[in-house]
Amino acid sequence: MMIRKIKILAPILFLVATLSLSSQERQDWDKIKSLKVAFITERLNLTPKEAQSFWPIYNEHQSKKEGLFREERFEIGSEIKNLDGLSDAQASELLARMQKLEEEKYKMEKSYIEKISKTISAKKTILLMRSEEDFKRQLIKQYRQKKGGQ
Repeated sequence: MMIRKIKILAPILFLVATLSLSSQERQDWDKIKSLKVAFITERLNLTPKEAQSFWPIYNEHQSKKEGLFREERFEIGSEIKNLDGLSDAQASELLARMQKLEEEKYKMEKSYIEKISKTISAKKTILLMRSEEDFKRQLIKQYRQKKGGQ
């Protein structure tokens, strides 16, 4: 289930990351982040004590996730675009890097869930995961409506 989430998240993050090319687009990215925080806050109904512990862990995780995404999208992605120009040895090395990155993402996600579930209840942790998915779906839906309306 976590791998599925990562596979769903990657295209969305790529879409949102491309928004950061100009200052206006940077504002859009910041707005999306703010909307996501509000969405999660409303859904989880955190107590002040929970919120105090929850948000630093959540924000740190999001930052790490963005870093891995950038590595995957821009460093590895550029090499994949040049796949025909790679030797078998270079392709093997690239594949090993891709596998290592997937392992890092898995370990990071596992560690995050362990930390967050010590801060909020198991039910709220599951609700958090569902809420993130719901927010992504809503974001995609709005993007498609906006794109279709143009």
